[in-house]
Amino acid sequence: MAGKDTIVSGMAGRYASALFDLAKEQGAIDAVLADLETLARLLDESEDLRRLTRSPVFSAEDQERAIAAVLAKAGLGATATNFVRLVARNRRLFAIEPMIRGFRALAAADKGTMTAEVTVAEPLSDSRRSALTAALRDVTGKTVEFDVRVDPKILGGLVVRLGSRMVDASLKTKLNSIKLAMKEVG
Repeated sequence: MAGKDTIVSGMAGRYASALFDLAKEQGAIDAVLADLETLARLLDESEDLRRLTRSPVFSAEDQERAIAAVLAKAGLGATATNFVRLVARNRRLFAIEPMIRGFRALAAADKGTMTAEVTVAEPLSDSRRSALTAALRDVTGKTVEFDVRVDPKILGGLVVRLGSRMVDASLKTKLNSIKLAMKEVG
């Protein structure tokens, strides 16, 4: 892929690119993407799993053994499992989430779509999800898939990151702007 370097970068990007090339060679991009989505969901749901991936206290062997057991129980395919085990063996498990995001971006670009990261204060309803999909399609002219993160700290509204562009329409940011404006007046 010619523009891969502009889509992903850094250490996580190199790992994502290598996995993407392997998955493409095997004709398994969708299967690997589904496995990585499962892993991302598991990471979102389990504080213990996040601690395992991020803590330098665990040895590479312990991380690999534990993550292999989790992936086997989750039923991930061989390509994704071998990749994550390699990442653990190389002491790079702390960067698995950026690697997953990088793979998503590469898969989306390969399909001619874009990927956006959307942060909201509460889960999106189906109607809001549809409206957001339509709005992002209108802005980009492409089909946009998005990864939704729920973060109650933004209080309301949403934050959308699409490539290098970011729109912060969160209530927290708006309140901080008002607070700053009030300080300037008084």
